[in-house]
Amino acid sequence: MASICIFGAGSIGCYVGGRLGASGAAIQLIGRPRIAEELGQHGLHLSDYRGDALHWPAEAVRFSTATETLNDAELVLVTVKSAATTDTADILARHLRPGALVISFQNGLGNAAILAKRLPKHQVLAGMVPFNVVHQGQGRFHQGSEGSLEVAASSGLAPFLPAFKQAGLPLLQHADMQAVLWAKLLLNLNNAINALCGQPLKQELSQRDFRRCLALAQREALHLMQIAGIRPARLTPLPPGWIPSLLGAPNVLFHLLANKMLAIDPEARSSMWEDLENGRATEIDWLNGEVLRLAESLRTTAPVNAHLIALIRAAERGGRRDWTGPELYAQLRRLASSGRPQPQPR
Repeated sequence: MASICIFGAGSIGCYVGGRLGASGAAIQLIGRPRIAEELGQHGLHLSDYRGDALHWPAEAVRFSTATETLNDAELVLVTVKSAATTDTADILARHLRPGALVISFQNGLGNAAILAKRLPKHQVLAGMVPFNVVHQGQGRFHQGSEGSLEVAASSGLAPFLPAFKQAGLPLLQHADMQAVLWAKLLLNLNNAINALCGQPLKQELSQRDFRRCLALAQREALHLMQIAGIRPARLTPLPPGWIPSLLGAPNVLFHLLANKMLAIDPEARSSMWEDLENGRATEIDWLNGEVLRLAESLRTTAPVNAHLIALIRAAERGGRRDWTGPELYAQLRRLASSGRPQPQPR
């Protein structure tokens, strides 16, 4: 049986690894001591928004804090925070066996490229996790929204596809994974808004002003992407360019047209909210920060996304995390109304 290692087993890593392990795959989890202690006491309890539940008992969970356990892996799923990608690449370079396959299941756009540069003798694939996972303590990890794992197409995945299918996590392969990552980034621009309002995702998205905030951030990003010739993939029933208009619709119409968007657990929250709640640095630089980098490459600005970054930076230092929809929308609307950013001649 092919050996699969989850490197950086936090919320996403424990959930995906737990599903694979509970279905019979040979799984090794590598992560922090606090998670090792928690799983050693409680095992892994996995649940989702549909009401499904799985339990992987403590004695069956292979969790280690030692990077040497990478040595035998045939497939490594990297689920560390984006800030740790470079260090992770160095660790993988020291331990991976020849021919091992690596998938980056991380936020942001460039993590797979960082890993590939340090691992020239290994195939590194970009991947994407579309669903939300909340760590509820005592070994409990809850999937709060729908979606399938997505990955760059490769014949090297063939030996592992049955294990993912058996676990209920089929790998959907894409010829243009970068377009998928840009599309996911557009959706992830909501992470900051959710973290700043302090409300569950479903409650937040049920309020028009918060949706308008997301629409402003998305429109700004879409405009820059159009200038740069970037075409995001279609991950939802609507094309990416139509979503901001749907978000801005009155509540009654939005609820009528976007039932699927609201098909999430009532208590689900963004990973950025969870980071702030636990006093950890967020991944804002790999979400809204990607929009700023694109703007800078075009010699222009992205004021809406820049302001969201500033508010998250303040929240990381203990600042406000209880913004109301009208308050946040008023600030972002003023910035957006100052004029659509235009590229400057080089």
